[in-house]
Amino acid sequence: MKRVVGVPGVDFTIEDVRPTFPEELEIEPLERAPDATISVPGSKSVTNRALIVAALADGRSRILNPLFADDSYWLMDALVRLGIDVNADSGLAEISVNGQSGMIDASDIDLFVGNAGTVARFLPPMLALGRGAYTVDGVPRMRQRPVADLVDAMRQLGAGVEYAGEDGMFPLLIKGGGIPGGAARVSGNKSSQFVSGLLLAAPYAKTSVTLLPEGRKEWPYVAITVALMRAFGVDVDEAQDRFAVEPAVYTAQDYEVEPDASAASYFMAAAAVTGGRVKIPGLGAGSPQGDLRFAGVLRDMGCSVKIAPDFIEVEGPDHLHGVEVDMNAFSDTMMTLSAIAPFAEGPSTIMNIGHTRLQETDRLSAVATELGRLGIETQITPMSIRIIPGTIKPGLVRTYGDHRIAMAFAVAGLVASGIRIGDPGCVTKTFPGYFGRLESLR
Repeated sequence: MKRVVGVPGVDFTIEDVRPTFPEELEIEPLERAPDATISVPGSKSVTNRALIVAALADGRSRILNPLFADDSYWLMDALVRLGIDVNADSGLAEISVNGQSGMIDASDIDLFVGNAGTVARFLPPMLALGRGAYTVDGVPRMRQRPVADLVDAMRQLGAGVEYAGEDGMFPLLIKGGGIPGGAARVSGNKSSQFVSGLLLAAPYAKTSVTLLPEGRKEWPYVAITVALMRAFGVDVDEAQDRFAVEPAVYTAQDYEVEPDASAASYFMAAAAVTGGRVKIPGLGAGSPQGDLRFAGVLRDMGCSVKIAPDFIEVEGPDHLHGVEVDMNAFSDTMMTLSAIAPFAEGPSTIMNIGHTRLQETDRLSAVATELGRLGIETQITPMSIRIIPGTIKPGLVRTYGDHRIAMAFAVAGLVASGIRIGDPGCVTKTFPGYFGRLESLR
């Protein structure tokens, strides 16, 4: 069915990407280990970056195999409100965007981004290129999520941005007029999305932009941003401690989005914990997505892992081993590991994940609380969690509106009886068809 994004809330509404869900959903354990090939949706991280770049490009781009979910909806909705022609066709699995060569003619626009962190952090630098004033706001949780590091960096580059409410928090008021350029120090301790948002808009600054990122050793999500910018014809000069971009114009492209590595982690974990085999096509060794590192964690736990150019395959062992791993650079899979760690022989420790407390929910505390509800002992610090294997008892998993908690703990339900997922509809944030895809393992 073709859905045209033309008048927000009329032609293409948020309900279009939301199936109907019960208040809670019980996961039935598998009767036998799966032997399956599972396709997963396009990457959220890549889709939203591609939408921003296509909107800024010169000419019409087609984004192939995009993610159709809450997060991408809110970005498409924002682009349409800004006067950019966006056509979304879920039947053909593509989105076409008529880029405006870095121009934003609409002004005095209020933009609502739900709880989409990428959208909230990518839009403000882009809006600074516009001609008027814009506000960016979201759900109550978004008003608790950090943004001060982005605002500080935008101000260093000369962009007009203010807090419309509490200092350091959303909502933001962005005053158009362009980005003068120059150098900016930007912290990535709380989110690398600040660096990515600035990079995406940087080609349209009046002079060159140099970003001096601080606070992280690795930037896998920024690598996705750089790769996508280059695909649309803009180079980024990378050095160990900086990213530099000269004034340029993105060239419209047909761009195919690869499968989402974070979404793939749940099916890799399903193979690991059941002793089965799962193959995921379209996601392979050349992927820039940092969450593909989760496959290496599973290998350390005893799984057989094959990463080919165009697929990844995981086969689970008779017994999983506990691991000690720093997941700072691929923390979206921290919950996936937490959900299967109770089934391992030996404790697992996940380190350097304090920033997850500032995401859709306080993920570190939420994981510990829900594992405890299921009878599993954990030990947490401000930056880590240690999970002690044990027998999972039946129970209702509260998900705190967090899609990744719902999807991760559902994997535990494939082997432990009586696992019920509260508010399963929260998976529409990134994977509306998740539970159907999980059932296909049968």
